[in-house]
Amino acid sequence: MPLQIIAAIFLAATLFVFIQIGVVTVAFDKLGLSQGSAMLLLITSLLGSSINLPLFTVDATREPDPRWAERLRWMTAMARRLNPNKVLIAVNVGGGIIPVAFTVYLLNHNPLSPGIVLAAVAIQTGICYAFSRPVSGVGIGMPIFIAPISAAVTAVTLAPESSAPLAYIGGTLGVLLGADALRLRDVRGLGSPLTSIGGAGTFDGVFITGLVAVLLA
Repeated sequence: MPLQIIAAIFLAATLFVFIQIGVVTVAFDKLGLSQGSAMLLLITSLLGSSINLPLFTVDATREPDPRWAERLRWMTAMARRLNPNKVLIAVNVGGGIIPVAFTVYLLNHNPLSPGIVLAAVAIQTGICYAFSRPVSGVGIGMPIFIAPISAAVTAVTLAPESSAPLAYIGGTLGVLLGADALRLRDVRGLGSPLTSIGGAGTFDGVFITGLVAVLLA
């Protein structure tokens, strides 16, 4: 079963539990979203986690790992573009585009200074880069609670009056930049013909980081 489907099932089960105890409502209420808007954001994120938009290719430094053939077989349209000597770089809709779009929304609806936002994102990017590691045949891995805890602490320290939106912004962008964008050079030797920014292993990282960081902030 593809990693993204497994991640979506896991997140759906997690969401069910969170919703039952009101955690999702509390988290997104702190961000100024109604319950309906919060559920729309969550559902579109889950649905978008199965969509990867191709960007460009880079040269691979090792042969594709056989384990990736089964994982990518269901992605027939994208599989036609894969080259054993190249790594296709894509962006995941649910784990990349939607969090960035919601970040823009938060920036437009909260009194956060550009300097504080840049500082929070820079700190979080450095932390995510330091704790993330390339895992052969798997992707980029990182302890899942490092990002949300550090994002919450950074947000409360820099902007206690707007800690919730800053925690989400710093946490999600930090994961996307530190554990994805800055690790693109490492994907050449992972044996994967496809790397998706915000996809597979980092989708749940981005999602949980944003949710938990807001709760802690």
